[in-house]
Amino acid sequence: MPENNKNQLLPVQTVADLLAVSRWTVYRLIWDGVLQSVQVGRCRRVSRAALDDYLGDLLGEVA
Repeated sequence: MPENNKNQLLPVQTVADLLAVSRWTVYRLIWDGVLQSVQVGRCRRVSRAALDDYLGDLLGEVA
């Protein structure tokens, strides 16, 4: 993946759609410290790199 995509900030709803879960599940992952995020104004955003790290951890558990 090109480096500029790793720095892309995704809204919580987009992350939820990509993971096929509810947006509240994404918030729970953030609150539990499992998924890293940043606050931009009043909005919560997840970097593509943080999402990739989370998915890598999940897939590592399965393997």
